[in-house]
Amino acid sequence: MTGLAVRIFIVGVIVVGGIVFRDRLTGGAGDLKAGDCFDSKVATEVKDIQHHPCNEGHNAEVVLVTDNPAAKGAAYPTDSELEAWAGNTCVPTIIAYVGASADLSTLNYGMFYPKVEDWNSGERRMICYTMRLDMAPMTQSLHAGTP
Repeated sequence: MTGLAVRIFIVGVIVVGGIVFRDRLTGGAGDLKAGDCFDSKVATEVKDIQHHPCNEGHNAEVVLVTDNPAAKGAAYPTDSELEAWAGNTCVPTIIAYVGASADLSTLNYGMFYPKVEDWNSGERRMICYTMRLDMAPMTQSLHAGTP
């Protein structure tokens, strides 16, 4: 094998390994996608997220990754503005995600949003997730229709 072929092979192994083991890796909150299951932490700033397959113990599941529509240069949202955004965006998405037959009284939600300095730089990514109100571990997806 030539040096280039070896490098391509190694890169290929790394990429395939990342895809296969993605739901077991630790990563940043910004790496989460809808349907990802993870361990939620109680913290004011979350740097690392432990991904899990949804059929293994976890306590939270991403339901939506979207951008806040605020224009670049807009003031950082107040707590009440963030809560209103979550109520108008996250909550309806969670209801649709878990389905009409789900017991919504047992669920809570959380949201990852940019820090002030990231917001001021134009970052608007918002990540809505749901979890059990009692924070008990789950071993299946909350998505409607998922066995």
